[in-house]
Amino acid sequence: MRALWVDAGNGAAGDMLLAALLDAGADLEAVRSGLRGLAVGPLEVDAAPVRRHGLRALHADVRVPPDDVSRNLADVTAVLSAAELPEEVRAFALAVFERLARAEARVHGVDVSRIHFHEVGALDAIADVTGCALALHSLDLLDAPVRVVSPVAAGSGVVRAAHGPLPVPVPAVLELLTEAGAPLRSHPASMELCTPTGAALLATLATGWGPMPDCTPTAVGMGAGTADPEGHPNVVRVVVGSASSSSSSADWASAELHRVDSTIDDLDPRLWPDVLDELRTAGAADAWCSPALMRKGRPGQVLSVLVEPSRLDAVCRVVFERTTSLGVRVSSVERRSLRRDRVEVDVGGAVVGVKRGLLDGRVVTAQPEYDEARAAALASGRPVHEVLNEARTLASES
Repeated sequence: MRALWVDAGNGAAGDMLLAALLDAGADLEAVRSGLRGLAVGPLEVDAAPVRRHGLRALHADVRVPPDDVSRNLADVTAVLSAAELPEEVRAFALAVFERLARAEARVHGVDVSRIHFHEVGALDAIADVTGCALALHSLDLLDAPVRVVSPVAAGSGVVRAAHGPLPVPVPAVLELLTEAGAPLRSHPASMELCTPTGAALLATLATGWGPMPDCTPTAVGMGAGTADPEGHPNVVRVVVGSASSSSSSADWASAELHRVDSTIDDLDPRLWPDVLDELRTAGAADAWCSPALMRKGRPGQVLSVLVEPSRLDAVCRVVFERTTSLGVRVSSVERRSLRRDRVEVDVGGAVVGVKRGLLDGRVVTAQPEYDEARAAALASGRPVHEVLNEARTLASES
């Protein structure tokens, strides 16, 4: 059984991931042939060895013609749908662009169907995403059940974008990685390490997040970014291997987390929703409150937070600054989480997104997006519970 691990500890961009897959043995001619079939070309790609921070890596030179067309998701979907691509390649590329579209729509507060945005419309993004899909197909990894991505370094500082200067991580990257449940890794570099295209590719690719899964490595690839900063190797590393079908890593993802608990009985209860939101913003994987009976019968709350070790201090700071707590209890826990994906189903002519949990390749849980199901119910005049049930059934069968 094929397995893939992506080391994004120094960030990720579309061309870097493409280069890493090519370095691991993906067929460059197959990638070139597939890109030439897109009716927006010519799109060309070459690869050459370079050194980054003293390490050998492969750099992918993706060349696109001058282009000032502002494309939206429908335009990109039409380009990919018309191309002669393997169906699984097309499906993967479309899923990446749909993620990008949803993230940009949330960032700008605009409906997906109405926006034009540069990350999807740009020809280099089309080339990077389709090229990565073709490279994964060449390595027989698009249907691999074990595709694990490490915690992602997103960077810091400021980057100049089409809308002006933006803080790093840029909003679209945070939206993409948050939706996917990706763990973030702090990094000393003051630069953009993970691009929106890179984040969308990782989020679509990953069946789980964490350290390298149990496998026998068969190939290693190093993909270089264009810059060669002094402080770190600007590379993405991939490990391709074979995993035992009986390995638990094929069933769920495991991660070592810290649990932070604090029992509080003197905080204005109206503040709790804001506290929980701030904890998630600070990097908590989850945060919740449980009722407790305190001394002298006073009602209180046990605040509990799950967090990656790298974000522990940031979470503790929020607890101390935003609550009345004078101390917290920290313990180590193992989290096991289902592999997951997101599909869109047609319910009476309306599109409803559904998050699915997978076990041994089977859909064991499907949860429709409530706001989308409610909108579909209002448009059709049906009860919301009927739309939810139909969306759940369709997603489980697809």
